[in-house]
Amino acid sequence: MSASAPTPAAGPLDLARWRNLPLGLMAVGGLGCLVTLLVNSRQFGFSWLLGFMFYLSLALGALFLVLMHHLFDASWSVAIRRLCEHLAALCFPWLALLFVPIALLAPRIYPWMRETGTTDHFLSAKAPLFTRPMFYVVAVFCFWIWGLFTHRLRRWSLQQDADGAARCTQMMRRYSGGGVVLYPIVLTLAAIMWVKALQHQWFSTMYGVYYFAESVWVTVATVYFIALLLKSAGKLDALLQETQFYMLGSLLLAFTVFYAYIHFAQYFIIWNANLPEETYWYVLRERGSWWYVGMIIIFGHFFLPFLALLRIDVKLKFACMLPLCLWAWLMHYFDMAFNIMPVLHPNNFSFTGMWADLSCLALMGGVLLRAFVRDCGRYPLYPLKDPRLGECLGVYHAPAVASTPASAAPPLGTAGAKPKTAS
Repeated sequence: MSASAPTPAAGPLDLARWRNLPLGLMAVGGLGCLVTLLVNSRQFGFSWLLGFMFYLSLALGALFLVLMHHLFDASWSVAIRRLCEHLAALCFPWLALLFVPIALLAPRIYPWMRETGTTDHFLSAKAPLFTRPMFYVVAVFCFWIWGLFTHRLRRWSLQQDADGAARCTQMMRRYSGGGVVLYPIVLTLAAIMWVKALQHQWFSTMYGVYYFAESVWVTVATVYFIALLLKSAGKLDALLQETQFYMLGSLLLAFTVFYAYIHFAQYFIIWNANLPEETYWYVLRERGSWWYVGMIIIFGHFFLPFLALLRIDVKLKFACMLPLCLWAWLMHYFDMAFNIMPVLHPNNFSFTGMWADLSCLALMGGVLLRAFVRDCGRYPLYPLKDPRLGECLGVYHAPAVASTPASAAPPLGTAGAKPKTAS
């Protein structure tokens, strides 16, 4: 069996149309953040924490997809691997820098940091972890682990583009093997110390899995959206075929169900046990308009995407998937608000505070989008010499890809028609 394939363009992404969007987001968001900080610094701290955990979930979800790609030696995900590597690399240094306001405002955000005595039994029982020094030690540890694995995986990926050596593939598999062990530990630590610790009396052994399921769900929707934008712009046209979009749609459906299962299981176990130190977390979130936010999450986060994605053909209908991906961002915002904001606004969802949330999301989003687009323009948009590239294209051998340097690759969409096989 022999085959020939067109050369998918690996040229840099045209940044002209995206140059002003990050700057606009940073300008508008920065102004809103400054006003909120001057008027209500505690509201700013909670809104900044919400935005930070929102974007951290995207980076950690992308890291999970990269780890799974190497561990399962997948072929369909070759087309989106570089995009996921760039998203994961936002963990360090960008998200680490965005964590600085949380570190500075932590005593105003976390009530347990203001405890001076040992009368709080829950705090004393968790004292080895819930102390001020340990809060910052955990933060340094988390960002060090994320920075190590995200940048080593991308470094070896770029080295593979240069020489295509088998050693690069082996090293990425080794890092993925170690990463998949440390990944759940570090993610759980971060979710507990930065969100669950807002109400340190609460007990839940499923919170780390809850945040993980939410992270991968919104990341899959985001990668689908980015891939769709690139395809509509004529980039990666030969690589982004029906298989990639169908697989991403299937993953979105799978994690829609998994997230709902984890959330329901946590609620059911707490309701069934009926212990005050556990039930109060949900009792608080059933007050006032928080009840309606919970209903939005149940019907908007699960039932709507679940029913929409059941049909096989919907996963390939971009007119349906594009608004669904944007809807996922909206539901993710409500989910983060449901976890964080009842501590600051215990009776009702605050629409006034929502503007502070959007300002922080805009400022962080502008910074991270600028870094992401810069990386897409600096490096090839796909791994040039991945051993599964031919299989991703639907052929067994693609010599043109292996011999074409990134700098000489033509713009995507001008390399020819879709790949054809010949026997």
